[in-house]
Amino acid sequence: MLDAHGREIDYIRISLIDRCNLRCVYCMPEEGFTLTAREELLTYGEIEKICRMMADMGLKKIKLTGGEPLVRRNLSELVRRLKKIPGIEKVTLTTNAVLLAQHMEELSEAGIDSINISLDTLDRKLYQEITRRDRILDVKKGLQAALRHPEISLKINCVPMGLPGQDLVEIAQLAQNNKLHVRFIEMMPIGYGKNFRFTGEAEIIEKLEQKFGKAEIFTGRLGNGPCHYYDFEGFQGKIGFISAISHKFCDKCNRVRLTSQGFLKTCLQYNIGNDLKKPLRAGASEEELKNLIADTIAAKPIGHRFLESDIADENNLNMSQIGG
Repeated sequence: MLDAHGREIDYIRISLIDRCNLRCVYCMPEEGFTLTAREELLTYGEIEKICRMMADMGLKKIKLTGGEPLVRRNLSELVRRLKKIPGIEKVTLTTNAVLLAQHMEELSEAGIDSINISLDTLDRKLYQEITRRDRILDVKKGLQAALRHPEISLKINCVPMGLPGQDLVEIAQLAQNNKLHVRFIEMMPIGYGKNFRFTGEAEIIEKLEQKFGKAEIFTGRLGNGPCHYYDFEGFQGKIGFISAISHKFCDKCNRVRLTSQGFLKTCLQYNIGNDLKKPLRAGASEEELKNLIADTIAAKPIGHRFLESDIADENNLNMSQIGG
Protein backbone atom coordinates (compact mmCIF):
# COMPACT_ATOMS: atom_id res chain seq x y z
CA MET A 1 0.00 0.00 0.00
CA LEU A 2 1.57 3.24 -1.18
CA ASP A 3 0.24 6.73 -0.59
CA ALA A 4 0.56 9.59 -3.07
CA HIS A 5 3.90 10.57 -1.50
CA GLY A 6 5.51 7.15 -2.00
CA ARG A 7 5.30 6.02 1.63
CA GLU A 8 4.61 2.33 2.19
CA ILE A 9 1.70 1.86 4.61
CA ASP A 10 2.07 -1.49 6.37
CA TYR A 11 0.92 -0.71 9.92
CA ILE A 12 -2.55 -0.06 11.34
CA ARG A 13 -3.58 1.02 14.82
CA ILE A 14 -7.08 -0.22 15.65
CA SER A 15 -9.17 1.31 18.41
CA LEU A 16 -11.41 -1.44 19.76
CA ILE A 17 -13.50 0.72 22.07
CA ASP A 18 -13.70 4.30 23.33
CA ARG A 19 -14.49 3.18 26.89
CA CYS A 20 -11.76 3.27 29.51
CA ASN A 21 -11.41 2.44 33.20
CA LEU A 22 -9.27 5.56 33.72
CA ARG A 23 -9.96 9.23 33.01
CA CYS A 24 -6.52 10.67 32.21
CA VAL A 25 -6.63 14.45 32.20
CA TYR A 26 -5.08 14.80 28.73
CA CYS A 27 -7.37 12.18 27.17
CA MET A 28 -10.92 12.24 28.57
CA PRO A 29 -13.18 14.42 30.72
CA GLU A 30 -13.96 13.15 34.20
CA GLU A 31 -17.66 12.81 33.36
CA GLY A 32 -20.21 13.73 30.71
CA PHE A 33 -18.41 11.86 27.93
CA THR A 34 -20.74 10.35 25.31
CA LEU A 35 -19.67 6.77 24.64
CA THR A 36 -20.30 4.86 21.44
CA ALA A 37 -23.26 2.47 21.54
CA ARG A 38 -22.05 -1.11 21.42
CA GLU A 39 -23.92 -1.88 18.20
CA GLU A 40 -21.98 0.92 16.51
CA LEU A 41 -18.61 -0.63 17.34
CA LEU A 42 -16.94 -2.76 14.72
CA THR A 43 -17.40 -6.44 15.59
CA TYR A 44 -14.38 -8.70 15.85
CA GLY A 45 -15.51 -10.35 12.64
CA GLU A 46 -15.59 -6.99 10.85
CA ILE A 47 -12.15 -6.08 12.19
CA GLU A 48 -10.78 -9.43 11.03
CA LYS A 49 -12.30 -8.97 7.56
CA ILE A 50 -10.81 -5.49 7.17
CA CYS A 51 -7.41 -6.72 8.31
CA ARG A 52 -7.53 -9.70 5.91
CA MET A 53 -8.24 -7.40 2.98
CA MET A 54 -5.53 -4.97 4.01
CA ALA A 55 -3.06 -7.84 4.52
CA ASP A 56 -3.71 -8.83 0.89
CA MET A 57 -2.72 -5.25 0.03
CA GLY A 58 0.47 -5.20 2.13
CA LEU A 59 -0.51 -4.74 5.77
CA LYS A 60 2.03 -6.44 8.07
CA LYS A 61 1.56 -5.06 11.59
CA ILE A 62 -1.49 -4.47 13.77
CA LYS A 63 -1.67 -2.51 17.03
CA LEU A 64 -4.77 -2.99 19.20
CA THR A 65 -5.63 -0.02 21.37
CA GLY A 66 -8.56 1.93 22.81
CA GLY A 67 -9.82 3.64 24.96
CA GLU A 68 -8.69 0.70 27.04
CA PRO A 69 -8.80 -2.44 24.87
CA LEU A 70 -8.89 -4.85 27.82
CA VAL A 71 -12.33 -3.62 28.87
CA ARG A 72 -13.68 -5.23 25.70
CA ARG A 73 -14.57 -8.88 26.21
CA ASN A 74 -12.62 -11.79 24.73
CA LEU A 75 -9.78 -9.66 23.42
CA SER A 76 -7.48 -12.68 23.32
CA GLU A 77 -9.82 -14.33 20.81
CA LEU A 78 -9.38 -11.39 18.43
CA VAL A 79 -5.60 -11.60 18.88
CA ARG A 80 -5.71 -15.29 18.00
CA ARG A 81 -7.75 -14.65 14.85
CA LEU A 82 -5.56 -11.78 13.66
CA LYS A 83 -2.40 -13.81 14.19
CA LYS A 84 -3.72 -16.40 11.72
CA ILE A 85 -4.08 -13.92 8.85
CA PRO A 86 -1.49 -14.62 6.12
CA GLY A 87 0.95 -11.73 5.82
CA ILE A 88 0.46 -10.37 9.33
CA GLU A 89 3.82 -10.42 11.07
CA LYS A 90 2.98 -8.81 14.41
CA VAL A 91 -0.07 -8.19 16.57
CA THR A 92 0.63 -5.89 19.51
CA LEU A 93 -1.32 -4.20 22.30
CA THR A 94 -1.32 -0.86 24.07
CA THR A 95 -2.95 -0.92 27.52
CA ASN A 96 -3.04 1.01 30.78
CA ALA A 97 -2.39 -2.39 32.47
CA VAL A 98 -5.14 -2.00 35.08
CA LEU A 99 -6.62 -5.34 33.92
CA LEU A 100 -3.46 -6.85 32.48
CA ALA A 101 -2.64 -9.23 35.35
CA GLN A 102 -5.91 -11.14 34.91
CA HIS A 103 -5.57 -11.36 31.11
CA MET A 104 -1.83 -11.86 30.67
CA GLU A 105 -1.84 -15.64 30.40
CA GLU A 106 -4.57 -15.79 27.77
CA LEU A 107 -2.91 -13.02 25.74
CA SER A 108 0.33 -14.97 25.79
CA GLU A 109 -1.43 -18.14 24.68
CA ALA A 110 -3.14 -16.21 21.87
CA GLY A 111 0.26 -15.16 20.55
CA ILE A 112 0.50 -11.45 21.34
CA ASP A 113 3.92 -10.24 20.15
CA SER A 114 4.40 -7.05 22.16
CA ILE A 115 2.68 -5.04 24.90
CA ASN A 116 3.00 -1.32 25.54
CA ILE A 117 1.96 -0.10 28.98
CA SER A 118 0.93 3.54 29.35
CA LEU A 119 2.38 4.76 32.63
CA ASP A 120 3.18 8.40 33.43
CA THR A 121 4.26 8.05 37.07
CA LEU A 122 4.95 5.46 39.73
CA ASP A 123 3.78 7.76 42.51
CA ARG A 124 0.36 6.70 43.80
CA LYS A 125 -0.89 10.20 44.60
CA LEU A 126 0.24 11.72 41.30
CA TYR A 127 -1.09 8.72 39.37
CA GLN A 128 -4.49 9.33 40.93
CA GLU A 129 -4.25 13.01 40.01
CA ILE A 130 -3.42 12.26 36.37
CA THR A 131 -5.83 9.36 35.83
CA ARG A 132 -8.55 10.37 38.34
CA ARG A 133 -8.47 6.78 39.58
CA ASP A 134 -6.54 5.00 42.35
CA ARG A 135 -5.35 2.00 40.30
CA ILE A 136 -1.54 2.16 40.40
CA LEU A 137 -1.31 -1.05 42.46
CA ASP A 138 -3.26 -2.93 39.78
CA VAL A 139 -0.95 -1.48 37.12
CA LYS A 140 2.13 -2.66 39.00
CA LYS A 141 0.62 -6.15 39.24
CA GLY A 142 0.01 -6.07 35.49
CA LEU A 143 3.58 -5.00 34.84
CA GLN A 144 4.93 -7.84 36.96
CA ALA A 145 2.66 -10.32 35.17
CA ALA A 146 3.97 -9.14 31.80
CA LEU A 147 7.59 -9.40 32.96
CA ARG A 148 7.00 -13.11 33.61
CA HIS A 149 6.72 -13.53 29.83
CA PRO A 150 10.15 -12.59 28.46
CA GLU A 151 9.14 -13.88 25.01
CA ILE A 152 6.79 -10.87 24.73
CA SER A 153 8.44 -7.52 24.04
CA LEU A 154 7.48 -5.01 26.73
CA LYS A 155 7.57 -1.23 26.56
CA ILE A 156 6.52 1.55 28.92
CA ASN A 157 4.95 4.65 27.32
CA CYS A 158 5.32 7.78 29.45
CA VAL A 159 3.93 11.20 28.56
CA PRO A 160 5.99 13.90 30.32
CA MET A 161 3.61 16.57 31.56
CA GLY A 162 5.87 18.90 33.49
CA LEU A 163 3.90 18.25 36.68
CA PRO A 164 5.51 18.61 40.10
CA GLY A 165 6.46 15.14 41.32
CA GLN A 166 6.50 13.47 37.89
CA ASP A 167 9.86 11.74 38.26
CA LEU A 168 11.07 10.81 34.78
CA VAL A 169 14.29 9.39 36.20
CA GLU A 170 12.26 6.91 38.25
CA ILE A 171 10.34 5.86 35.14
CA ALA A 172 13.61 5.46 33.21
CA GLN A 173 14.93 3.19 35.96
CA LEU A 174 12.33 0.61 34.93
CA ALA A 175 14.52 0.02 31.86
CA GLN A 176 17.62 -0.08 34.03
CA ASN A 177 16.28 -2.79 36.31
CA ASN A 178 14.05 -4.81 33.96
CA LYS A 179 14.09 -6.27 30.46
CA LEU A 180 11.84 -3.62 28.96
CA HIS A 181 12.15 -0.36 27.08
CA VAL A 182 10.89 3.02 28.30
CA ARG A 183 9.62 5.51 25.73
CA PHE A 184 8.92 9.17 26.42
CA ILE A 185 6.14 10.51 24.18
CA GLU A 186 5.66 14.21 23.60
CA MET A 187 2.26 15.53 24.55
CA MET A 188 0.13 15.72 21.41
CA PRO A 189 -2.04 18.84 20.98
CA ILE A 190 -5.13 16.69 20.41
CA GLY A 191 -8.36 17.17 22.39
CA TYR A 192 -7.59 17.72 26.10
CA GLY A 193 -3.88 17.39 25.37
CA LYS A 194 -3.97 20.97 24.13
CA ASN A 195 -4.17 22.06 27.77
CA PHE A 196 -0.69 20.75 28.59
CA ARG A 197 2.77 21.66 27.43
CA PHE A 198 5.02 18.97 26.05
CA THR A 199 8.46 18.40 27.54
CA GLY A 200 11.05 18.22 24.79
CA GLU A 201 13.46 15.38 24.19
CA ALA A 202 16.59 17.47 24.81
CA GLU A 203 15.32 18.48 28.25
CA ILE A 204 14.65 14.87 29.24
CA ILE A 205 17.99 13.58 27.91
CA GLU A 206 19.77 16.22 29.98
CA LYS A 207 18.00 15.05 33.14
CA LEU A 208 18.77 11.39 32.45
CA GLU A 209 22.44 12.03 31.65
CA GLN A 210 22.85 13.88 34.94
CA LYS A 211 21.75 10.67 36.69
CA PHE A 212 22.97 7.84 34.43
CA GLY A 213 25.86 9.26 32.42
CA LYS A 214 26.25 9.77 28.69
CA ALA A 215 23.49 8.51 26.40
CA GLU A 216 24.64 6.62 23.30
CA ILE A 217 22.47 6.65 20.19
CA PHE A 218 21.10 3.19 19.34
CA THR A 219 21.22 2.69 15.57
CA GLY A 220 19.09 -0.46 15.42
CA ARG A 221 15.33 -0.66 15.09
CA LEU A 222 12.81 -1.74 17.70
CA GLY A 223 9.10 -2.09 17.03
CA ASN A 224 6.79 -0.82 14.29
CA GLY A 225 6.83 2.92 14.68
CA PRO A 226 9.01 6.04 14.62
CA CYS A 227 10.60 5.77 18.06
CA HIS A 228 14.36 6.30 18.23
CA TYR A 229 16.38 4.92 21.13
CA TYR A 230 19.38 5.54 23.34
CA ASP A 231 21.58 3.20 25.37
CA PHE A 232 22.67 3.96 28.92
CA GLU A 233 25.43 1.96 30.53
CA GLY A 234 24.13 -0.72 32.88
CA PHE A 235 20.56 -0.67 31.52
CA GLN A 236 18.80 -3.91 30.61
CA GLY A 237 16.51 -2.03 28.22
CA LYS A 238 16.69 1.13 26.17
CA ILE A 239 15.29 4.64 26.47
CA GLY A 240 13.24 5.82 23.51
CA PHE A 241 11.59 9.01 22.32
CA ILE A 242 8.56 9.59 20.15
CA SER A 243 8.92 13.28 19.46
CA ALA A 244 6.24 14.08 16.90
CA ILE A 245 6.37 17.83 17.55
CA SER A 246 10.03 18.66 18.10
CA HIS A 247 11.37 15.92 15.76
CA LYS A 248 8.72 15.65 13.06
CA PHE A 249 8.85 12.24 11.31
CA CYS A 250 5.91 12.43 8.88
CA ASP A 251 8.15 11.66 5.90
CA LYS A 252 8.65 8.16 7.33
CA CYS A 253 5.05 7.57 8.45
CA ASN A 254 3.94 4.01 7.73
CA ARG A 255 0.61 3.95 9.55
CA VAL A 256 -3.11 4.54 9.38
CA ARG A 257 -5.71 4.27 12.12
CA LEU A 258 -9.07 2.55 12.31
CA THR A 259 -11.48 3.95 14.89
CA SER A 260 -13.80 1.75 16.91
CA GLN A 261 -16.67 2.93 14.70
CA GLY A 262 -14.93 1.90 11.49
CA PHE A 263 -13.46 5.17 10.21
CA LEU A 264 -10.14 4.65 8.41
CA LYS A 265 -8.15 7.71 9.49
CA THR A 266 -4.94 8.51 7.64
CA CYS A 267 -3.40 11.20 9.89
CA LEU A 268 -3.74 11.86 13.60
CA GLN A 269 -4.34 15.57 13.10
CA TYR A 270 -7.01 15.54 10.44
CA ASN A 271 -10.49 14.16 9.83
CA ILE A 272 -9.33 12.93 6.43
CA GLY A 273 -10.32 9.32 5.73
CA ASN A 274 -13.33 7.14 4.93
CA ASP A 275 -15.98 5.16 6.75
CA LEU A 276 -15.51 1.42 6.13
CA LYS A 277 -18.30 0.21 8.41
CA LYS A 278 -21.22 1.53 6.36
CA PRO A 279 -20.25 -0.13 3.05
CA LEU A 280 -19.11 -3.26 4.89
CA ARG A 281 -22.50 -3.67 6.60
CA ALA A 282 -24.31 -2.74 3.37
CA GLY A 283 -22.78 -5.74 1.62
CA ALA A 284 -20.06 -4.08 -0.46
CA SER A 285 -17.85 -6.52 -2.34
CA GLU A 286 -14.27 -7.17 -1.31
CA GLU A 287 -13.11 -5.44 -4.49
CA GLU A 288 -15.16 -2.35 -3.69
CA LEU A 289 -13.82 -2.23 -0.14
CA LYS A 290 -10.22 -2.69 -1.27
CA ASN A 291 -10.63 0.14 -3.78
CA LEU A 292 -12.03 2.36 -1.02
CA ILE A 293 -9.09 1.49 1.23
CA ALA A 294 -6.60 2.16 -1.59
CA ASP A 295 -8.21 5.53 -2.39
CA THR A 296 -8.17 6.48 1.29
CA ILE A 297 -4.49 5.67 1.67
CA ALA A 298 -3.60 7.46 -1.57
CA ALA A 299 -5.07 10.66 -0.09
CA LYS A 300 -3.00 10.47 3.12
CA PRO A 301 -1.70 14.00 3.93
CA ILE A 302 2.00 14.66 3.58
CA GLY A 303 2.28 15.54 7.28
CA HIS A 304 0.83 17.19 10.36
CA ARG A 305 0.88 20.93 11.02
CA PHE A 306 0.36 20.96 14.78
CA LEU A 307 2.43 24.11 15.20
CA GLU A 308 0.13 26.05 12.90
CA SER A 309 -3.16 27.29 14.31
CA ASP A 310 -5.38 27.90 11.26
CA ILE A 311 -5.80 24.34 10.00
CA ALA A 312 -8.83 23.34 7.98
CA ASP A 313 -10.41 19.93 8.59
CA GLU A 314 -8.56 19.56 11.90
CA ASN A 315 -9.27 16.51 14.02
CA ASN A 316 -12.14 17.03 16.47
CA LEU A 317 -11.84 13.76 18.40
CA ASN A 318 -10.14 12.93 21.67
CA MET A 319 -7.36 10.33 21.84
CA SER A 320 -9.71 7.81 23.47
CA GLN A 321 -11.88 7.97 20.35
CA ILE A 322 -9.03 7.82 17.83
CA GLY A 323 -6.90 5.16 19.46
CA GLY A 324 -3.92 6.19 21.58
